[in-house]
Amino acid sequence: MSLPVVAIVGRPNVGKSSILNWLTRQQISIVEATPGVTRDRVSALIELRDTYFELVDTGGYGIEDHDNLTEHVERQIAFAINRASLILFVVDVRDGMVPLDVEVARLLRPHHDRVVLIANKADDATKEPDSAEFVRLGYGEPLAVSALHRFGRGNLEDLIVERLGDSAHEVPTDPVMKVAVVGRQNTGKSTFINALAGEEHVIVSEVPGTTRDAVDLRFEQDGRAFIAIDTAGVKNKSKWAGSIEFYGYTRVMHSIRRADVIVLFIDSTEAITNTDKKLARAVAEELKPCVLVINKWDLAKDAAATDDYGDYLTKTMPEVDYAPVVFTSARDAHNTDAVIDTAWALFKQARERVGTGELNRVLEVALAGRGPSPKRGKKPPRIYYATQVGVAPPTIVCFVNHPQNIKEDYKRYLLNRMQEHLPFAEVPIRLIFRPRRGRGAPDGDASVG
Repeated sequence: MSLPVVAIVGRPNVGKSSILNWLTRQQISIVEATPGVTRDRVSALIELRDTYFELVDTGGYGIEDHDNLTEHVERQIAFAINRASLILFVVDVRDGMVPLDVEVARLLRPHHDRVVLIANKADDATKEPDSAEFVRLGYGEPLAVSALHRFGRGNLEDLIVERLGDSAHEVPTDPVMKVAVVGRQNTGKSTFINALAGEEHVIVSEVPGTTRDAVDLRFEQDGRAFIAIDTAGVKNKSKWAGSIEFYGYTRVMHSIRRADVIVLFIDSTEAITNTDKKLARAVAEELKPCVLVINKWDLAKDAAATDDYGDYLTKTMPEVDYAPVVFTSARDAHNTDAVIDTAWALFKQARERVGTGELNRVLEVALAGRGPSPKRGKKPPRIYYATQVGVAPPTIVCFVNHPQNIKEDYKRYLLNRMQEHLPFAEVPIRLIFRPRRGRGAPDGDASVG
């Protein structure tokens, strides 16, 4: 199903990202005083009074981008305009009408019937008269609002619902999987997203750090809906230039937490870096299923065999040794579908449940192979039985007489045996040790992730 699109368009720093965050009631777009922070199309699904649409924030038209990406930004704006059922042309009441507003008005002229003029930063009703001069742009009387001071949101929502009409009443299919595409700068994440989409959804450039926001894109593959989250490329903290990098990194960590499956991109033409390892640790700490995507393999395959590279990954990023590996060339769209197929398999695997009988048979075999030894000077622990209490991640509780005396290496041993013999071979397991209930049961709780 194709949702109607409402695109937010205007020159830099008129508050387009603030309007998107205001309407969604979430902090989706990065809001920063630096012109040109938003360069990709950033979108969100909106539901207003049984009206459903995709709200799209675009980069500032006319920005002189210091990374020479002005042409790319404007191409993204053109994509959004051409797809839009409704265009919110945003101007700034405080600044008044400037020549760049006139340029944007000229750009939108062929789409005149789909444009509504929004005068932002009218902090209250007393500032509404200041918006009158924008009538000269040729789009009628503007609607005065203030995203910062939350003035006029009801009027703006009414306008959107009225203009979209009956075209926006079909309820969208809820996406059932969120895939966060993460990696350090310039590993090919945005190229991969565009290969999935078959069009340029996000800016692709050799300039590191092109993507700054976390961009949610909705796809349907073989009748299955999912969201792919394209995130900012991460670089070493010591190389952060300012708040933009901080916010971008924060969005990456948030994207990892809210995703069902992580697709971690690695550049096969370069050695594994500390940033790659840091991302792998973050994924493991959140107990997320992960697909390791070894990108640009067309450039590196003559230097190493896939098995050798797999061994290299295990040694350098042991935290995600459970993760399946897919070798790709996103530039040529080679194996991109395999990445999503693998993500679906992990999504399903993380939601498997096993019966208590099956689980305890596996536990019995593990205990026969190696029982827990006590910590120095502590009472020997004894594991009585186990049960699965949750999914995503699979969560298993083992009941023990002295859970605090279970050593870390034994926890790892049990995890490995469970991954080998239960249907969780490629996803992390949360293993919790609790005292057995009953009179005289010792206190304590130990867990491993």
